[in-house]
Amino acid sequence: MLQGSRRKNRELGPMQNGEPMSPQTQRPQGSGENSKQMPQPAPPSLPPNLPSPPPPSRPRLVFHTQLAHGSPTGRIQGFTNVKELYTKIAEVFDISPSEILFCTLNSHKVDMQKLLGGQIGLEDFIFAHVRGETKEVEVTKTEDALGLTITDNGTGYAFIKRIKEGSTIDHLKSVCVGDHIEAINDQSIVGCRHYEVAKMLKELPRGAPFTLRLVEPKKAFDMIAQRTKSAKSCGEGKVGSGRETLRLRSKGFASVQEAPNEFEERATKKVDDLLESYMGIRDLELAATIVEAGKDKQNPDDFAEALDSVLGDFAFPDVFLFDVWGAIGDVKNGRV
Repeated sequence: MLQGSRRKNRELGPMQNGEPMSPQTQRPQGSGENSKQMPQPAPPSLPPNLPSPPPPSRPRLVFHTQLAHGSPTGRIQGFTNVKELYTKIAEVFDISPSEILFCTLNSHKVDMQKLLGGQIGLEDFIFAHVRGETKEVEVTKTEDALGLTITDNGTGYAFIKRIKEGSTIDHLKSVCVGDHIEAINDQSIVGCRHYEVAKMLKELPRGAPFTLRLVEPKKAFDMIAQRTKSAKSCGEGKVGSGRETLRLRSKGFASVQEAPNEFEERATKKVDDLLESYMGIRDLELAATIVEAGKDKQNPDDFAEALDSVLGDFAFPDVFLFDVWGAIGDVKNGRV
């Protein structure tokens, strides 16, 4: 046993008091005074299988929230994306996260100008709009476009953000802004992104009737019979207000950052307009991502490559990319 232990020690390197010696403390080979010097104690070795360092802590900012149709005020914190936000709100009010259709900031009304996206001002009050009545509407597509602008809540629910005045849908008074599109012709679209739903509606044949199953948000007493029209206001499309915001991310951790500057706000608004024109969707966070990908690029080819690396699933047409590149350039050079 002793010989075996010595043999093992030789394989591991020189030992001092039963512990391996570091290269700095090993005795030099040979004879003489150097060979008689006492080595310095080796530094303590680290225990094996140390746990990985903990991830950076999430922002512990506290936000106030209510259910839009009326409730006590709750407090939520510790979320990094919209899905976690809905879960936190659901825990406060003892409901299922799937009951939440969307959230608005600083207004309990179905106000698409106050729609929560990927940023929350540090002083914003969050109102959660939950599932109300379900209704089915038969629609006959008389034109290529129905007059709908679609957005989604980031957790699998697409809903109506705008109805174009005078359009096919505008004549159906039971269809309202804020309605969640749950199914098309009995085919559930829960889990689909807004651009997928817009594509499905666009591809429906003209002249053939189809059925929309819609879920309207539960309304407070002062919101009954309200039907939000498509008129724009000067505040629509504004991304920030000069305050610090909590930026939510689908991957990774949320971060506190300054609100977008004037160039980013104006460019994002232009790109959001192009998204509606080409794809029938409104999505300020998507528009902001496109602007971020293009603001430092020197030519449209580099822009297209950068955009494909982050948003390749969208398969944007070349004509859309060209117009977006032009819009960003116009804003950057002060032409708009």
